[in-house]
Order: sequence, then C-alpha cells, then structure tokens
Amino acid sequence: MSRLQVVSGKGGTGKTTVAAALALALATEGKRTLLVEVEGRQGIAQLFETEALPYEERKIAVAPGGGEVYALAIDAERALLDYLQMFYKLGSAGRALKKLGAIDFATTIAPGVRDVLLTGKACEAVRRRDKSRENSRENSRGTSRDKSQDPSQDKKGGGYVYDYVVMDAPPTGRITRFLNVNDEVAGLAKIGPIHNQAQAVMRVLKSPETAVHLVTLLEEMPVQETADGIAELRDADLPVGNVLVNMVRPHVLDEDAVRAAAGDHRKDIAKALAAAGISGSTRLVGPLLDQAAEHAERVELEREQREALAKLQVPTYELPFLGEGADIAGIYQLAKELRKLGVGV
Repeated sequence: MSRLQVVSGKGGTGKTTVAAALALALATEGKRTLLVEVEGRQGIAQLFETEALPYEERKIAVAPGGGEVYALAIDAERALLDYLQMFYKLGSAGRALKKLGAIDFATTIAPGVRDVLLTGKACEAVRRRDKSRENSRENSRGTSRDKSQDPSQDKKGGGYVYDYVVMDAPPTGRITRFLNVNDEVAGLAKIGPIHNQAQAVMRVLKSPETAVHLVTLLEEMPVQETADGIAELRDADLPVGNVLVNMVRPHVLDEDAVRAAAGDHRKDIAKALAAAGISGSTRLVGPLLDQAAEHAERVELEREQREALAKLQVPTYELPFLGEGADIAGIYQLAKELRKLGVGV
C-alpha cells in the first residue's frame, strides 16, 4: 500500500481536483491524510473554499467515517529554513540569511534546489511518526496487535502522523525531473547531510511507499503526454500508479444510434417527416442531427484514446464529468467514486 500518492497530469485535466478527491477518499474510515501543494497556486484553498493556506498543516475537511484531511502549501523559502535548522542548527542565523535575501536567491536561482526542498518536505511528512497517536488507537481497541502487519507502523513501532500523503504535483511534462532531482543532488554531493538527505528522499520516492498517478482526458494530446510521462517515469525507476481519466461524459446513444448518427440522413428524415404531415422538418431536425453527429464523432475519438491507454498496461479508471463544476460537493462525489473503484487503497 503506497503511503505517498503523487498526482500529476497535463494542465487542464483537473489534477488538483483529483488530488483533493483522492485525499478525501483515503481519509475515510478514520484515516488521516495530508494533501500537499507544491506549485504555489493555492488551488487547494480555492477548491475547499477556504482562505489561502499558510506554511503550516491545517485541517480542511472531514471525510466519511470521521477521517481527517489536512493541507499544506509548501513554501520553498520556509522549507529551506527548516532544512538549515534541521541539519545545521542555524536558527536565528537562518532568519538573518532570509533578511539578506540569500534564501530567496537559493530557491530561485540555484538549479534544482527548489524541487529538492519541495520533495524533501513531502517525504518528511511521509516518514514522520507520532507514537501517542498509535498508543491511543491501541488503548481504544483494547488489544495488542501484531504491529508488523499494520501499515501505520514502521520498524521502530511508532505510528505515523499521517496514514497517507497526497501530493498535487507539477504537470506531466516535468514530473519525472521534479521527482528525480534528489538523485542528481546525491550524485553531486558525495558525502555529508545534503547527500544523506537526498538519498533518504529517493529511498521513499523509488519504493513501494510511493505511487505516481497521471490524470488525463480522453483527448489526443493529454493521452499522448500521459504515455510519454509513463515512459519517462519507468526509465527513471519511479513507481507508476494508475491512470485516472477525468471528466468522462456519459454516452447518450447506443452503438446502433451512434453509427446512424455518423451518417447524413437529413434528406431521408425530412421526407419521412413531410410524409407524416410535419412542416419545417429540416429547420427542426437539422440542429438535433448536428448534435448527434458531433456526439458520434466524440464517441469514436474516445474509443481511439481508450485503446491508446490500454496499450500502456497501467490500471486505468474513469471519473465522471461534474456538470456543476469542481466545488466541494463535486470533490466529495469524486472521492466516493475513487473509493468505490479502489484507487489508492
């Protein structure tokens, strides 16, 4: 079971919405999930209709069954200050560097530093333990379980603060480089805390603890980008999770009707209506036939894209189109669908 679930996708596919829904789906049955944003867009806050997220883990939703969803908008500058304090105990010296502009320089100019900090912070949340939480679970159940069989336990026996961490990651076009940046850093820094931290992050990202899901639409460009992304992830030995096809519209015509709509039957229908005594048939039926033809064309294009996705040999799941848009109710609806499909669990 993957405790770090990374969600990527081409722009416009709804990856942030799917990431939010996945966090809710994973938080059911009393679980606790952290939803992480790394692009600085405050998309999570907009979806949950809350104020802009600060650099702190804040509860934003309650899932069915009493589970909790926390959110964190990772700020690269603050993450670097955390890093300096954690490994070098700089404290006030680190804050002085920020005032001098050195922190901003490091996170915006130095190649790869920003991505190292963002992935490192997410992986820290995955590894973070909370023994008091696990002890309270044990006491409430009144039993001593075999902790080796419990996914919320690590080898030292401490319960994790979060059962799952869901990352709303960068788009598919740069997801592999984003996740693999610590591998490059570990190769550049041969020894020392930077090398050790980079290796620790990659041990999480390249392990069964992580799954990288790609969100797409049944359209040619997103599907092709998904195929390219999967190939890049596999080449980098990063774990591919599922393909999540978002915004799938229902088929309103059966196969026979689709085939009929694909042809031009205007004259035949006009004659039949005229024979029945209906005047102005062309003006009445024409727009409906246009819509039917467009639907038939879309169904055929979607069939082609499903075939292309099937060739990727990755578990693929389809999520419905939300007619009312991606509001809070829609997120809960998608979470219910993801839970029913068994995605991520």
